[in-house]
Amino acid sequence: MRVRDWGAGAVAVLAGLVVLVGCREAPPDAAGGTAAAASPVRPTGYGAVFLDVGECSSFGRTSFTEVSCASERAAARVTARHDGTARDGPPCPPTTDFVLHISERWPAADEDGDGMVPRGRACMRNLQPPHPGDPGGGGGPRTVVGDCVYALDGGKVRETACGGSGPRRPEFKVTKAVDARSACPASTALYVRLGGTSPVGCAVPV
Repeated sequence: MRVRDWGAGAVAVLAGLVVLVGCREAPPDAAGGTAAAASPVRPTGYGAVFLDVGECSSFGRTSFTEVSCASERAAARVTARHDGTARDGPPCPPTTDFVLHISERWPAADEDGDGMVPRGRACMRNLQPPHPGDPGGGGGPRTVVGDCVYALDGGKVRETACGGSGPRRPEFKVTKAVDARSACPASTALYVRLGGTSPVGCAVPV
C-alpha cells in the first residue's frame, strides 16, 4: 500500500474595496450657531469594521465590496473575521466556502478615515447554494471529514467534488479525523492534513 502525504484545499486571495461612509453637516441652531456634529450615517447592515461578522459581500472574486445583506447584490456572509495573515490566527470554520483576504489601502474611503483598511481575513459562506465548503462539496479553504481528493505528483492531493462534478474524479474520501496516523483504521490508504485539533485525515479509496 502506497501512502501519500499532506494536502489541503485552495484559498481564494482577493483584495477588498471599502464602502464610502458619509457624514451629514449639522444644521444651525436657533441662536445662529452650529449644533453638535452628527454621527456618521451608515446604511443598514454596515458596521465600523469592514466585512465584520454577520455582514455581507457583493458578487465577484477579483473585486468585491461590502453591501447590505438584504440587497440583491449580496452574495455571501461573513462567518468569522480574523486580523493579520493566515499564520496569525485560527483557521476559518470548517464549512467556509471561500476566504476574502483584505489588504488594500484606500486613502479617501476607509471605515475610520485613517487611510488604511486593516489587513485580515473574512471567512465567507454563500447565501445560496452551492456550498463548496460543505463535506464532499469539492472546494473551500479547508479539507474536512466527508471530502474527496485526488492525488498529485510529489505526494500532494487536491480536493474535488465527491459526486464527480469537478474537473477530476475523486480517488479517495476522508472518513475520519484523528490526532496521529497511528489512530487511523487499517483500511486507510492516504493521510490528509486537516489542521485543527484532529489534524490527520484518514482517507480510503472510492
